[in-house]
Amino acid sequence: MKDFNGKVLFLDRSDINTDEIIPARYLTEITKEALKPYLLEDLSQDGFNPTRDVEKSSVVLSRANFGCGSSREHAPWALEVNDINIVIAESYARIFKQNMFNCGMMAIELPKEDIDRLFATFAGKETTLTTNLKEKTLRFATASDEENLTFSISEFDQALVVAGGWLGYADANY
Repeated sequence: MKDFNGKVLFLDRSDINTDEIIPARYLTEITKEALKPYLLEDLSQDGFNPTRDVEKSSVVLSRANFGCGSSREHAPWALEVNDINIVIAESYARIFKQNMFNCGMMAIELPKEDIDRLFATFAGKETTLTTNLKEKTLRFATASDEENLTFSISEFDQALVVAGGWLGYADANY
C-alpha cells in the first residue's frame, strides 16, 4: 500500500484539468518516470512554482472538479511518480477519480465547507497530513493548528488502495 501522509500542497483553484496536471506534449513518454519533471508545469496560480512546490509535497488539497478534461491515466501517473498518492478536493471528474483508485491512490472528497476551512486555517503554512485508511480519518497539522476530519470511501475503492491498485487487486482475487 502506498503512503498517504506528508506535506500538503495547496492548489486553491477549481477545474484543474488533466492538461494542467500533465501537459499533453509529454504523453508520448513511455515510462511514468519520464513524466516526473513535468507535473503541474502548465498550472497557472499566483505564487505557485512547480519546480519549487511539487518536490517537497506528498498531498494535494484543491477545490471542485479536479482532474477534469481528457480521461488519460497519465495524470494520476504523474502525481504517483512524484510521490503524491492522495488528492483531497470537493469533487473530481469521474474518470480521473477512478483512475486514481485503479492506481492504488486516493481521491478523497470533502464537503466545500471543510475545504474552505482547511484553506482558511492552513494555506500558506507548513502543513502535514496524516491519513488513517482503516479509521477513515485525516489529520491536518501545523506547529500551532490541528484539524481532524473523517472521510468516506467505498469498500471496492478501499480494496483497490490496499491492494496497491487494480492489478494487485485482480491478482489477489481472480
